[in-house]
Formats: sequence, C-alpha cells, structure tokens
Amino acid sequence: MTEPKIIAFHLPQYHEIDENNRWWGAGFTDWTNVRRARPLYRGHRQPRTPAGGRYYDLTTREAREWQADLARSKGVHGFCYYHYWFRGRQLLEKPVLALLDDKAPDFPFCLAWANEPWTRTWDGGDRDVLMPQDYGDQADWDQHFAYLLRAFLDPRYIRVDGRPMLLLYRCESIPVVEPMFARWRALAAEAGLPGLHIVSMLTAFSTDVRPDLVDAAVEFEPMYTIKHDRPRWYRLRQNLSRQTAKWRRWFQPDARPHRFDSHDYRLLWRLISRRSPRQHVYPGAFADWDNSPRRGERGLVLRNFSLPTFRKGMAAQLAKARAAGHPFVFFNAWNEWAEGTYLEPDTELGTQLLDTIAELTRATP
Repeated sequence: MTEPKIIAFHLPQYHEIDENNRWWGAGFTDWTNVRRARPLYRGHRQPRTPAGGRYYDLTTREAREWQADLARSKGVHGFCYYHYWFRGRQLLEKPVLALLDDKAPDFPFCLAWANEPWTRTWDGGDRDVLMPQDYGDQADWDQHFAYLLRAFLDPRYIRVDGRPMLLLYRCESIPVVEPMFARWRALAAEAGLPGLHIVSMLTAFSTDVRPDLVDAAVEFEPMYTIKHDRPRWYRLRQNLSRQTAKWRRWFQPDARPHRFDSHDYRLLWRLISRRSPRQHVYPGAFADWDNSPRRGERGLVLRNFSLPTFRKGMAAQLAKARAAGHPFVFFNAWNEWAEGTYLEPDTELGTQLLDTIAELTRATP
C-alpha cells in the first residue's frame, strides 16, 4: 500500500515587487492585507498573527530554510510553489529563482502555473484586470518551457515515475492547451526527460480533465467542493444560514454580515471526506478559509472551525489516498495567510495543525 506524501501549495507573495508597489502602494506584500485585517463581526477570528511575529521576507534564505525545516519535521513532504508567467513576463519569481540558485533548502518542490489574470478583486475574473493572461504561439511555449526546464532538472524537483510534475490552475482557460502540451512533451523528450506529469487543478472554475490531455487531476479544496459538489440539502442549508444572518443583523448589529459567503467547516469536511476516491484524481485538503483580509465583507468565511474536524478530515483523505494507491495529498496551503488557510504557526493555534499532520503521518522531528 502506497504511503501518500503531503504536498503543500506555497504562495511566494511575501516580498516586494515593482508591480505590487505600483498597484497597491509602496511596500505591499500579502502581509499588508494580513496586518490590516480586523474582526467584522462578533467572534470573527481576525486578525491572524504569525507566531513570534514572523512576518518573513521570502527573498531571505533564513525564511526559506525555516519553512523547509518546519515542514519536514511535521510530515509535509514538499512545497508546490505558484508560478506566474504572462507570455514571457514573470511575477513573484524571486523565491523560486533563489531556491534554484542557492541549491537550498534541500527540500522537495514542484511548480503550479497559476495561469489566470491578476485583478483588483483577487478572483481571477475579467474585471479590473491588472495583468492579463495571454498564451501566445509556439515561440512563447518554447520560451516558457526553457524556463521551466531548469526547475525540472533540479534533483529536488518532485517527479512521478521519473517525470517532472507540473500543475495547471486553469487548463480549461487555455485555448491552445492541446498543441502547447504536445509541444512541451516533445521538448521534454528532447531534453532527455522520460516525459512530463501534467496535473489539472480542480478549482472553483470549470474543469478540464481529458485523459488524453493531462496525466492526473487534484482537488483544490475547499473551493472545488464549494463550487462543484454541493448536494441539494447542503444548498438549502446554506440559504437558510444566509437568511438567518440577514435577520440577525436587525437585532444584533455585530452579528455575521449576511453579505459574507459563509460555509460550515464541519459540513464541508464531511462532503470532502465522504467523496469516493477517483482514479488519477489526487485528494485535496485544507486548513481553514477566510479571505476577508483581501475582500472585506465580499469575502468567504468558514464558520465552526475545530481541530477535531480537521484531524478527522485529514485522516480520511490520507486513508483514501492509501487505499487508491495515490502518491500525494495536496494541501491548501502552507502560507495563504490572507485567505485564512495556512499551516504555519499563529498566535492562536501555534503548531497544532502541523502537529496533527505529524501524528497522522508519523513524522518524527
């Protein structure tokens, strides 16, 4: 029976770049959103504060080494760094380039191309676009692959049967996806690689998991379940919760705003963990969700978070992966602080989420 490895998605937006300074103000990083968050109703778990005030800068080697050492000691096998490529232009590339240049930390990694436009609403939509996405032609695909190849050849890069694993956030958004993937597979063979392991991420957007197009898919939770796998009883319960929140505001002004898209943490985990394993679909997991630091009352906030629920859900996903022979469980995320889903220790929970993973994977510091 295969022992699945936990791969945690990793956000590199914890260092300054010129574009963010221009779009959001001087000195902006994702910590800016995290620091200015405030509770928007009674019992709202904001702001989230890193334990020890560790508001790190990912351009420093010390921060990257700390993350890898902590993850390794708690049973996290590797990081899946988001990669941002806009027809030759990159954003937030410095941490991964430093990882490659320094050849440290000695910790497994792979890349996920977050191929969506950047917008002021943080939703990858088509309104208030800051950086549009364009997929170009074969010359552009070759340039992109040449950049990726350096990572693919790194001995730390995560592979499946020797093939470097590359995740795509929105395959269905790429109008030239078939010829582009075919070209990349050909270039991989020319480079002496046994192939590529291309993985389509099942997100809140429409999905594309054609078996002749990709090698596998991964459940990106909790967004995949929220958008694509809610039974009728769940939707009715959500509508009731929203109406209750609306009426409560008349009598309790500090109650949860009905404008929030809010879901029950326990019910979501129940839906996720009860889903039957699927061939070539890697199970997903998550810590929590609250993106109000980015989106205010237009955000999505989960309610009724509990450590026992987290433990039960993680145990179910790992068991599901073991039974199906899946090599990975993908975790959302290592450090999405402004979306409220992270494994890094904070002042409220400390390392309890990571301790749970260490227990379930039997990791030893």
